Order: sequence, then C-alpha cells, then structure tokens
Amino acid sequence: MKRLISLGSVLVLAFGLTGIAFAGDAAPKPTTMTGWITDSYCGAKNANAEGAGCAKDCYKKGAKLELVADGKTYQISDQKAAFEHIGHEVVITGTLDKDTIKVDKIQPAKKDKA
Repeated sequence: MKRLISLGSVLVLAFGLTGIAFAGDAAPKPTTMTGWITDSYCGAKNANAEGAGCAKDCYKKGAKLELVADGKTYQISDQKAAFEHIGHEVVITGTLDKDTIKVDKIQPAKKDKA
C-alpha cells in the first residue's frame, strides 16, 4: 500500500511539473518581422507604398494600424510609432503574443542592392 501511495505521489508530482513547463510555453515570444503597416479597415490591399494615403486617412477615422507580414496580419501595440512608417516596408522587433506584437522597435527595412 505504501508503494502505491509513493508511486501515486511521484506521478502527481511529475505531471504537476510537466504542467508548469507547458504553462511557460504560452509566454510571449521575442520576434523580428518584416512587412508593411496598413490599417484595419482596408487591410492587406493598403500594405504597400501606394496605399499609404488611404491607410493614414483610415487611421484618422478610427482604424487601427496593423502589420502585414508573410501573408498574415498582426496587431501593433505602438500605434504612434507605426503611423510614422505607413507606406514603407518595416522591420518590427518586439514580443509576439498570439496575433499582437508588443513593439520594442520599428525601423525601415533595408533594401537589397541589386
């Protein structure tokens, strides 16, 4: 009986520690993404230099600024910094939590010399 209780205690402890490890996996992950800043009204169609004017107008009307990168759309935590980069390809460094980027830095993407 004591062995069964001991074995049960070990299993509970092992599963408990495993659960803690999995809970840590849900933490936001640092990332760097390259893409275009656009607005939440018009989305990916304004994710280019030509859509800059429309994206700025939509933002002024209440749209949120977002990043379109690799075919996906991400929310941006620092709207003021993002506004300064509408119409330019950017590199955003920050922490990704689900579909939101908590911005550490936004800078223009470097163009490759052909």
